[in-house]
Amino acid sequence: MNTFFLIFVGLPAIEIFLMIKIGGEIGAFNTIALIFLTAIIGVYFARIQGIQTLRSGLINIYQNKTPIYELLSGASIAFAAVLLIFPGFLTDFLGLVLLIPFSRSLLFKFFLRNKKDTDKPKKNSEIIDGEIVKKNKDEL
Repeated sequence: MNTFFLIFVGLPAIEIFLMIKIGGEIGAFNTIALIFLTAIIGVYFARIQGIQTLRSGLINIYQNKTPIYELLSGASIAFAAVLLIFPGFLTDFLGLVLLIPFSRSLLFKFFLRNKKDTDKPKKNSEIIDGEIVKKNKDEL
């Protein structure tokens, strides 16, 4: 099945299911208040994490280092803020996981490790590296 179809149909269905289940346990008003509370707290922490990441990136730039981790971290913090703004408990949970620096670094290591494994050439490859040397003789 198409991945985008599953995201656009499956994610709202899961969110609605969770809201109904949690709303049945704690009440409708408390559920709505909890959704707003997680959005407000999450955006606040996203702002704090974003400022810390920006500060760390500027320090790396001043030291002539490439701020790769900070760029990835900033993008994930922005994505986490978007997830926290969307109403729902699953997106709030995923956003909060992305805001925690420890879990964010674990996710980066996992995805970058898999990326490095796919970039390596296979050992049984039939490709032989070589160099072409052109020898021109003097013509008289």
